[in-house]
Amino acid sequence: MSSKQQNNNKPRDSEDDEDDELKDLPENPWAIKIPEFKPEDNPHGLVAESSFACLFPKYREKYLTECWPLVKKALEPHHIKAELNILEGSMTVTTTRKTWDPYIILKARDMIKLLARSVPYEQAVKILQDDMFCEVVKIGSLVRKKDKFIKRRQRIVGPNGATLKAIELLTDCYVLVHGTTVSIIGPYKGIQHVKKIVEDCMKNIHPVYNIKRLMIMRELAKDPKLRNENWERFLPKYPKKNQTKRKKPKKVRKKGEYTPFPPPPQPSKIDQQIESGEYFMSDAQKRAIKLREKLQRNLESEKVRQERRQKSFIPPEEKRHTSGSLEKPSESAPVDISKLKRKVKRAKAS
Repeated sequence: MSSKQQNNNKPRDSEDDEDDELKDLPENPWAIKIPEFKPEDNPHGLVAESSFACLFPKYREKYLTECWPLVKKALEPHHIKAELNILEGSMTVTTTRKTWDPYIILKARDMIKLLARSVPYEQAVKILQDDMFCEVVKIGSLVRKKDKFIKRRQRIVGPNGATLKAIELLTDCYVLVHGTTVSIIGPYKGIQHVKKIVEDCMKNIHPVYNIKRLMIMRELAKDPKLRNENWERFLPKYPKKNQTKRKKPKKVRKKGEYTPFPPPPQPSKIDQQIESGEYFMSDAQKRAIKLREKLQRNLESEKVRQERRQKSFIPPEEKRHTSGSLEKPSESAPVDISKLKRKVKRAKAS
């Protein structure tokens, strides 16, 4: 029983040790420092040889020939062989027997890819560091029209490169806009932010909005109380202002109830003539009917015209005056004799 108890206690102790190790880890996984890979970690080297090649345009030939000794010098500590073929217009990186880092060949591949995309050597050599990554974003196929593409690409650069400089300062990345691609070198999280800004700009969302968002996020990250909370309530929200407001039509047609049967066919002109009997008449009879109808219309229009003309000769009705001076006493109204006698006496006395 004692041996069983000891065996049961062993995994518990190991679990406790793991819990202690997890407690020591920081809350942010991006803050964990990656241990450096050294030659002692891989003393036997690589099993097979790996190589990558990359083509470069003609205008980069002069610059690459000048900086190629520096490229070789940067790859020499990692035992990577670099070749420049000017006739074919290609760059090749290959591992050797002394190469001890298996991932360095991918870093060297990214380095020559960036050099082919017009990135200067001083920036491209940074990709050999463990905490630096790169990505080449293709923006040529995101916008169809060429003039729109040029305008939106210019927004990423901004006036005198101000927007591009702000993006680099906020994300700790190097950004190069060249042709139909955007080359980004920096930490992984910074590359994600820059990629989102570039793609949104090609979708007609100005980079200033995302830059403001990043500035607010940087200030919130400094506050230890708000570091682990949701930041959505602090971040600005920009509603779309260029929504097309469709005008309502003057006459709204109401759809009737659905019926599976088609509408009845409308009678044609010949059917109407057969129904009225006109189809069986001669040409002379048809002309006579048309002439009669025309005379009837003329008579009706003449009658309307005469009525309109006679209106100006009709005198207007006169209104009767209702004032007291012009009003005559009616015969049926009774006469007050006493008032009349008093009136006569006053007149004689005066």
